[in-house]
Amino acid sequence: MRQTRIPCLQMRGGTSKGAYFLASDLPDDPALRDAVLLAVMGSPDPRQIDGIGGADSLTSKVAIVRRSERDDADVDYLFAQVVVSEPRVDYGQNCGNILAGVGPFAIERGLVPVAGAETPVRIFMENTGQIAVAKVPTSDDAVRYEGDVAIDGVPGTAAPLVIEFEDVAGSSCGALLPTGNARDRFDGIEVTCIDNGMPVILLRAEDLGISGFETPDELNGNAELKARLESIRLQAGPRMNLGDVSQRTVPKMCLIAPPRNGGALTTRTFIPHRCHASIGVFGAVSAASACLVAGSVTADLAAVGEGERRRLSVEHPTGEFTVELRLDGRELAGCGLVRTARLLFDGFVCIPGAVWLGGTSSEGPASGHERTRRQETRT
Repeated sequence: MRQTRIPCLQMRGGTSKGAYFLASDLPDDPALRDAVLLAVMGSPDPRQIDGIGGADSLTSKVAIVRRSERDDADVDYLFAQVVVSEPRVDYGQNCGNILAGVGPFAIERGLVPVAGAETPVRIFMENTGQIAVAKVPTSDDAVRYEGDVAIDGVPGTAAPLVIEFEDVAGSSCGALLPTGNARDRFDGIEVTCIDNGMPVILLRAEDLGISGFETPDELNGNAELKARLESIRLQAGPRMNLGDVSQRTVPKMCLIAPPRNGGALTTRTFIPHRCHASIGVFGAVSAASACLVAGSVTADLAAVGEGERRRLSVEHPTGEFTVELRLDGRELAGCGLVRTARLLFDGFVCIPGAVWLGGTSSEGPASGHERTRRQETRT
């Protein structure tokens, strides 16, 4: 049986990378689409040797993009986290790093025309129902990837890509503080449960008998710590309006400690069972936001500055992530951040025909290829 060739761009977005697809190039049926994505990434397999996944949750991600029918958006973006070692695709969260590649992808695929030196792309995030505006650097009718901005966790420099959010508070849990409290207690440990784009549980590292400055490898090897974190996560999930989270990748667990390098605080984030080499985009936004919540577990250790616009540097194992928060009085009014992105591969990803032969969506793989060829002819 022949293999099925599916048009695909592989892009680095922020500190992650993933496969980017037009929705019309994938099956309409959600279960069949999941089977296709598992085959694309090579899951379940800890090495993902039979797919393009990188054997890590940070490289086993998918963006599904379509032209939007909404008046307030140019494209709709559905994020899919393909679990590495399980036959499962999770849609229960956003990914701000992969989001950084959605604007460039939309331009590459002709969904949004170039509009000068900076092209705004309004993105409706299907996972959580919020709007983001990506300001994509462009020139000569194309995306401009080269530039002089460095972000921790990515070698070299690239063009800056600014993403702004008006209101992501409660995007998954229904409220910024989904339990209704600035502090809760589980297993005798004080925590702050917060959702400003990503459900996160913040805990003081010292309360768990560690410093919070350990390396990810050291924390990943601490079985007792991981068991305690999972116990708290499973208890907090229902309180955060997330239900049973035993099979979900949210909420994330974030250990906090005082800043060491002039930032707002130090973090070690579990996503949710392995310590992140850095920190996710929305995880950083939620952690930074907690610093401005009176009574949170960050209150006694975070350096937050003053003013209606505050830039908080969230320190992580490989550097820092700066989040800009906008206040209206004492209320969070919006946030922004700077990311970079790069196109890595433009072509076809092949999956076994036994999984999907194509042609079940309104515009199957062949028509997607023809669309790409027409775009190349125009440019």
